Amino acid sequence: MIISASVRTDIPAFYADWFFHRLAAGHVLVRNPFSGKPYSVDLHPHSVSAFVFWTRNFQPILRRLPTLLQFGRPFVVQFTITAYPRQLEAAVIPPDKAIEQIRRLSSEVHPLTPVWRYDPIVFSSLTPASFHIENFSRLAEALSGHTTEVAISFLQTYRKTRRNLDAAARLHHLQWDDPPDARKLDLAARRLDSARARRLTLTLCTQPQYLLPGLAEARCIDARRLSQVLGSPLDVPIKGTRPGCACHESRDIGEYNTCPHGCAYCYAVTHPRVALARYRAHSVPCESLLPIERPQPPGLPLFPPEH
Repeated sequence: MIISASVRTDIPAFYADWFFHRLAAGHVLVRNPFSGKPYSVDLHPHSVSAFVFWTRNFQPILRRLPTLLQFGRPFVVQFTITAYPRQLEAAVIPPDKAIEQIRRLSSEVHPLTPVWRYDPIVFSSLTPASFHIENFSRLAEALSGHTTEVAISFLQTYRKTRRNLDAAARLHHLQWDDPPDARKLDLAARRLDSARARRLTLTLCTQPQYLLPGLAEARCIDARRLSQVLGSPLDVPIKGTRPGCACHESRDIGEYNTCPHGCAYCYAVTHPRVALARYRAHSVPCESLLPIERPQPPGLPLFPPEH
C-alpha cells in the first residue's frame, strides 16, 4: 500500500511531528471526505509499500530524515514551487529555500525522489503569461540536474477556488482570469521547450485536453518511479482519483481545510480562516489529523490489539 501524505493538506510543512507520531503508533485514523466516516490505515512497515509526500516545505521532515529512512520504505516528494507574489501565496517559504530542499533530497536520498510541481498555473494581473514564461525558466534553471520531472496543471475553477480568488482580488486590487484553451496550449508548448532545454521531463496532471506531442501524462502516485528509488518492482494497480488521473492506488491520510499556507487558488481549502484555526487546534498525540468523535460499540476496540 502506498501512503499519500497528502493531496488534502501539507503534512510535511505543518504536521510532521504528528506524522512521525503515527508511524511510531503504527496506525492512523482518517475521515472519509465524502461520508465523514472514519477508517483506520495500518502504518506498520509490513503494510506500507512506499510514501508519496506533497509539500511546499519539506524541512520539518528533513530535520528527521534518518528516522524516515530507517523506516525502510522508498518515498517520492511532490514538491510545489511556483514563486508567485504574496497576494496569491500568503505564507509559503521563499523559492530559494524550497530549491535547496529539492537539491538535498536529490543528493541525500535519491535523484528520483523529488518531483517539481509548477501548478496550478494561475493567470492574473500579477501573473500573466509573460510572468510564467520568465518565472518557470528561472526556476527550471535552478533545478536542472536536481530533479528529472516537472508537473504542471492549469487552474481548475471550483466554486471555492473562485470565491477565494475573488476575495484576494478585492483585497489586493488584482484581477484573475480563466483564459481560452488556445492560450493555455500556447503556454504549455513554451513550457515544454523550456523544460527540455534544462533536461526536465514536462508532465501534465489530470488535464488531457491540454496534452501536446512530447508532453507526457503525469502520474503523481507513481509506482514505477518508487520502484526505481527502491531498486525493485512494486506491484501496485493504477487507480486514478478523478477523470484524467493516471496515478497508482494509494491511501491518503490527510484532511481537507487544514493547510494554513493561505494560497488564494487552493482547491483543498474552503475558507482560509477555518484552515488556520484547525491548524492551531491540532494535537500531535491525536490518532487523526483532526479529532474524530466516533461512537464505539460496547466491547469492540477502535483498533485491534497489536502483537
